[in-house]
Amino acid sequence: MKNIRIVIDGPAGAGKSTISKIAAKELGFVYIDTGAMYRAVGLKALRAGIDTKNNHAAVISLMDGVAIDIKHGGDGQLVYLDGEDVTAELRTPEVSIAASDVSAIPEVRLKLVALQRRLAEKDNIVMDGRDIGSYVLPDAEVKIFLTASVEDRAKRRHDELSEKGIQVSLDEVRSDMEYRDKNDSARDFAPLKIADGAMVIDTTGNSLEQSVDLLIGTIKERLRCFSR
Repeated sequence: MKNIRIVIDGPAGAGKSTISKIAAKELGFVYIDTGAMYRAVGLKALRAGIDTKNNHAAVISLMDGVAIDIKHGGDGQLVYLDGEDVTAELRTPEVSIAASDVSAIPEVRLKLVALQRRLAEKDNIVMDGRDIGSYVLPDAEVKIFLTASVEDRAKRRHDELSEKGIQVSLDEVRSDMEYRDKNDSARDFAPLKIADGAMVIDTTGNSLEQSVDLLIGTIKERLRCFSR
């Protein structure tokens, strides 16, 4: 039987990772956060002192030697960069900006898309990102575009960072998010957009529980339609 692929796209800070991870667990599917892969590349570039916005050639040169592996532990997805567990380092504002910069480079996307497609062949999956429904897995059984207002998204990300002890102002988080929105939507190769056939879910004003319930309800309804 063919694996079921649920793909969830949307802008930065829409809650894709948190909400998708909970939904995958309830559905008994494997969760794959593709954004973490771009964050790992961004982290590697930052560690190498590369200007990720302007020095694309240096970023591309890193891709020949980069090794990114996704593993699943008791607390969810773990991301390994060149054999090192870097999961805890991937959510800082600096890495977020670097991830958005490197994701605009076609050579980076092509390598990571190949990895994402291989992962999708192994299990029933919930995969989130920016271009999963439009480019990575355009024939996925369920496609969702998850969004919220920039004010809501910035506050959620700010709260998340504060809980982790990362001190950054709300204005800085909002500015970074607006930068990423523009960068992700304007890139020439596989930009952020609503995929054909995707259901748009706006979680503005929702609690986490409300957003999860809305997403799972939408997925289950789509799966029922798929099985008819």
